[in-house]
Amino acid sequence: MKFYISARGINRLTISEAGGGGGGGRGAMKGGKGSAAAGGGTRRIYRRRVLLPVVLALGLLLPFLFVRTAFVVLESASFCSSSLDCMGWRIFGGNDPALMAKMEQMVQSARRHEYINWHLASHGIPKSLQCLSLILAEEYAVNAMARSRLPSPEFVSRLTDPSFHHVVLLTDNVLAASVVISSAVNSSTHPEKFVFHVVTDKKTYTAMHAWFAMNSINSAVVEVKGLHQYDWSHKVNVAIKEMLEIHHLIWKNKYDSLKEEVFEYQQELEKNLEVLSPSFVSLLNHLRIYIPELFPDLDKIVFLDDDIVVQHDLSSLWELDLNGKVVGAVVDSWCGRDCCPRRKYNDFFNFTNPMISAKLDSDRCAWLYGMNIFDLQAWRKTNITATYHQWLKLNLNHGFTLWHPGALPPALLAFEGHMQRIDPSWHMAGLGHRVTQVNKYMLETAAVIHFSGPAKPWLEIGAPEVRSFWYRHVNFSNGFIKRCGTTG
Repeated sequence: MKFYISARGINRLTISEAGGGGGGGRGAMKGGKGSAAAGGGTRRIYRRRVLLPVVLALGLLLPFLFVRTAFVVLESASFCSSSLDCMGWRIFGGNDPALMAKMEQMVQSARRHEYINWHLASHGIPKSLQCLSLILAEEYAVNAMARSRLPSPEFVSRLTDPSFHHVVLLTDNVLAASVVISSAVNSSTHPEKFVFHVVTDKKTYTAMHAWFAMNSINSAVVEVKGLHQYDWSHKVNVAIKEMLEIHHLIWKNKYDSLKEEVFEYQQELEKNLEVLSPSFVSLLNHLRIYIPELFPDLDKIVFLDDDIVVQHDLSSLWELDLNGKVVGAVVDSWCGRDCCPRRKYNDFFNFTNPMISAKLDSDRCAWLYGMNIFDLQAWRKTNITATYHQWLKLNLNHGFTLWHPGALPPALLAFEGHMQRIDPSWHMAGLGHRVTQVNKYMLETAAVIHFSGPAKPWLEIGAPEVRSFWYRHVNFSNGFIKRCGTTG
């Protein structure tokens, strides 16, 4: 029997069958259609509708079988001590419980390593951001326009005018600061009422100043000030230095303890890896407790983290009644009253310590840092900053075991009794964590969306569906951004 595939493609299959005798077969082949119908000669079978799916199925199945076979060979080679040990392994699964257990262990180990690498990637600074700071610093040195006064002399009086909406940012990220401010201005019905106070470190000051000097924000006023330009008292300087040293020690103690631990569950691993972020020991991150000293002439401000996007007008925040409290903050999540995944006090504090368990409720929801309204007049009448330092020293005396590293835990203690809940629609946080499912309605209706967590929107490790909310406020036509190859 011989098979012929038609040159027209795989739709037609010709089968030619020769007879078993000497001349009988040939006689049958010479015959016409009638002889073929009688049982000799050539038979053509058309399989236009049957053969094509079969061939396609084989085309899909054979590569899978090849990959599966290769995978089994490679994996079994790493587990099996000899070829005899692997005899029980089959293409579609193994029947050795010990071997399957080893496979499961390897998969879990790979997931842990992948998650650790993901967190390590979150600690990096993209080359485009480094480039932007460098070329802006250079521009500040050679371009008089980049050194022009901020704000312009005619707007200086607004810096302390209580009739304007004052917004404070503490950041060393130029692009992030520009997104916060541009999104706030674009979302406002009266952008001319806003005054933005950007505080940065000495290293970033020239780049930050150059950016806002050369990229003016429509209607709003922007002030850029470096920490080196503040003339604080010796007492305040000593207190800030002590605060930062203790936070460094808390962070180091946590780091040393984690090196000795083995985490069985990914959620536990995630929580502990997150506290090792360099931002947890950043001076700008912890300096928010000194906002009254940073702005002694202001009465009410909105504080914004640099990893947020403003989507709706913030003006009514200044009209909220805080009932004599110092800070207004979102406590409840969108899932309802006292619903706060990953934000229970138990996630921040060590309740095995009697000092913590006696004072706090482990099931209580922590309020959100990153979008807050502060009544600085009320703050100055309290001892909140002193209480903050007292708790830092207590944590030092207890071997840094009272809470996990971060700016929030000591703030929760210091602001105890001074916080006013505000509506959850003001602040949606947690977008910097691994997002598996996002409610688009919630994303679009929140006044502020916050990329709290390791995956900042300027990092490639973030989820594209939420990063797009941040990148829509990046001006990709800007010459400096183009030169640095920033892409969305």
